[in-house]
Amino acid sequence: MAKHRLGIVGFGGMGNWHRELIESGIENLEIAGMFDIKEERQEAARELGYRAYESLDALLADETVDMILISTPNDCHKPIAVKAMEAGKNVVSEKPVTLSSEDLLEMIDASKRTGKIFTVHQNRRWDEDFLTVKKLYDENALGDVFNIESRVHGSRGIPGDWRGKKEHGGGMMLDWGVHIIDQMLLMVKEKITSIYCKVNHVTNYEVDDGFTLILTFESGKTALLEVGTSNFIELPRWYMLGENGSVQIDDFLVHGKIVRITDWDKNDAVPVKTAAGLTKTMAPRTDDTIHTEPVVKVDSDIKDFYRNVMAAIEGREEQLIKHDELLRVMRVMETALRSAELNQVLPFEA
Repeated sequence: MAKHRLGIVGFGGMGNWHRELIESGIENLEIAGMFDIKEERQEAARELGYRAYESLDALLADETVDMILISTPNDCHKPIAVKAMEAGKNVVSEKPVTLSSEDLLEMIDASKRTGKIFTVHQNRRWDEDFLTVKKLYDENALGDVFNIESRVHGSRGIPGDWRGKKEHGGGMMLDWGVHIIDQMLLMVKEKITSIYCKVNHVTNYEVDDGFTLILTFESGKTALLEVGTSNFIELPRWYMLGENGSVQIDDFLVHGKIVRITDWDKNDAVPVKTAAGLTKTMAPRTDDTIHTEPVVKVDSDIKDFYRNVMAAIEGREEQLIKHDELLRVMRVMETALRSAELNQVLPFEA
């Protein structure tokens, strides 16, 4: 099997993450070198023993390189990707793929024109918290699901680099929204009938530093997706409600539990007294009417991303990250931001 050689464009935090992943061992994949516009990152590549290409053109001219990873600021993805494909290279872009669906269509067109693989590193598809909740959803573990909540909370604001600049494609919708929307659409395979979104500007007024997004699906199922960067008390990573139970996953490490009903008919409600009255409706269930168990984590291997890219280049597999999926996520994000601007519920795929 042929050895694939990857050139990295943009050797910052994510570029270095990819370097570490590939160095840890992915069969038939090696790094040819890097190019970065910052000399200190060029020097970092040299210190690691890699070639630091003097320019993007020099990297693209290297006939031993068949794959390009683009890990630059978001606004640079499209021009570099199109140029690389036109130079005969297969392209892996960091997410978000670009800043608009219009730009994405140009990138997809370049892939079709050149016959080169173009894909995006939607790495959160391999997060084990997501794979665990998706397995429970797919297995109908709770009966019919009517609500899913997906949250990512932090308390450090937006990083103080290009991610806080609108011109570079900053903001949490493009940074984390692209992940949790992608996950939700992979799980719930229904048309979306409406979108409503509110964005936050707590620490940054140029781009959003958080948002709350509500998707309504054609079955009536709803999904609440939330990203926050000023949350000093985090809510659960996942909270899923079905007719026969609930699932809560607390964090990326997949701590959590499943609670299922075992006896709908038993009248076990003991009124709860509050300072101002009592309630039976909100009284907790007794243990003999429910079954509680820990969630069982689904394991994953992020190296499967690159294995699939190489197999797609060789014509052995379809791309896991498909162009129509990327385009749909981008259009959801665009509609969400438009909803926030108008403060209106907007139709989508209705």
